[in-house]
Amino acid sequence: MRKIPTNFLANSPATRRKAELPLDLDGPHVTADASSQHRLYQALCHAITGGIAKPGEPLPPQRTLAKQTGFRRNAVTSAYERLIADGFAVATVGSGTFVAARIPARASDTRKTRIAIEAPQQGALALGCTHIDERALQRFRSFAGRRMRAFGAEHLQYGDPRGSRELRAAIADHLLSARGLRCDPDQIMLASGTQHALRIVLGAILKPGDQIWCEDPGYPAARRAIGHYGLRPVSVPVDGSGMIVARGRALAPAAGAAYVTPSHQFPLGVQMSMPRRLELLDWAREASAFVIEDDYDSEFRYDGAPLLSLAGIDHLSRVIYMGTFAKTLFPGLRIGYCALPERLVGPVTTARAALDRFPGTLLEGAVADMLNSGAFAANLRKVRGIYREARDVLASTLSAASEGLLSVPVPSQGLHLVARFDPSTDPQVAANAKTKAGVAGWLLAETYFRVRPLPGFVLGFAGHPLPQLIASAERLAKASLAALPISGKPNKGGTGKIKRPKTAT
Repeated sequence: MRKIPTNFLANSPATRRKAELPLDLDGPHVTADASSQHRLYQALCHAITGGIAKPGEPLPPQRTLAKQTGFRRNAVTSAYERLIADGFAVATVGSGTFVAARIPARASDTRKTRIAIEAPQQGALALGCTHIDERALQRFRSFAGRRMRAFGAEHLQYGDPRGSRELRAAIADHLLSARGLRCDPDQIMLASGTQHALRIVLGAILKPGDQIWCEDPGYPAARRAIGHYGLRPVSVPVDGSGMIVARGRALAPAAGAAYVTPSHQFPLGVQMSMPRRLELLDWAREASAFVIEDDYDSEFRYDGAPLLSLAGIDHLSRVIYMGTFAKTLFPGLRIGYCALPERLVGPVTTARAALDRFPGTLLEGAVADMLNSGAFAANLRKVRGIYREARDVLASTLSAASEGLLSVPVPSQGLHLVARFDPSTDPQVAANAKTKAGVAGWLLAETYFRVRPLPGFVLGFAGHPLPQLIASAERLAKASLAALPISGKPNKGGTGKIKRPKTAT
């Protein structure tokens, strides 16, 4: 046998011999009809390459392994000798057999499943980025620190599935003053975000196979969640007044629910008109359905007063209202909420308790302090001005740098804007321009499902430094000009020919 170097033993991570080594003698890595020594060799190789027996670790004595496996000792001896010959193990008289310090590459190169996870966008023009005022952040730190110093028994036991009553009461006050929605704190449930609240609510009010109206174009993450829960999304077109209820009635009159973003439709940014809101509520009552109102970015309105929330008009009869602190404070809080009709409080609370018992308690008090002290409202006023400036800079830069090619309506609300090409433009032009510019944000076409997509971009302006916004907007505008086919060239995706805009003189 080859002797093991002295310094290898001295630096070995494990010097005590294992009494037993977990071996899989029946797995796919073992040839079922092979000899006992070959099967044992394969099982040992699998344990070594799989990290069960680590480099430098002693292998069990031959007598012990023979007793463990039921094989004859000469089969164990032959298996160990083959391990040594193939470079998987080393041995020395009087010390035993050890896993080699370096495993042969041909054997240790195991095939691992590649797990592809789509990382959230963080570059300029990405959606979902926010800013928090430094003073508000200092107040939050102070509130969180005070709550931690007063750590109580409520954190040492399971809590209310809806979350702390203190925070629910603060949210109820905020909804009344900001959105005209009157509700009891008992009708509010906390969640880790809108998607989490959506999952809980859908499980309580619908069953797999039920239909639910979804805006088209609309929010892809919500659409994916709805499909993932076994429901059937029904694509209902959106126009300048919001979801076209008449089309929903024609497509799925007996749907169990409708998911809408009426205050600031994603992605188009339109506000659902009052007649359309009343029409949607009439359908919900007639169909005994529910409307899930995602009050997307309603707090960030720059011009005029917002319309009353759907839930406020409905008095929480058929509308389930959803909101979050991800944008108004910061996403890392992972605190959202929903306001429920009284008839749904019991079923939704039961569904929540079955999923994850109750929300986290450590930061609930600090968020309640932010709401009750006025620090939350002060932060909103501060960042609203910052976002307004960012919106204006992005819109003006895109319009000027694209020489009028891109139409950039300035939104009156929200944290993103839409930049569009002429409707006849091939959507691939936008895709090529975005790739060449190397910017974040979405293609407008990515938010469509059944309706023919419009060519353009969905671009975030919140949470990005102004110089970065300007530079990214200029790159995207120039890339859009370069990606546009020459005047007179047929448009593959449109109905006519594309013409470049004339440069102003």
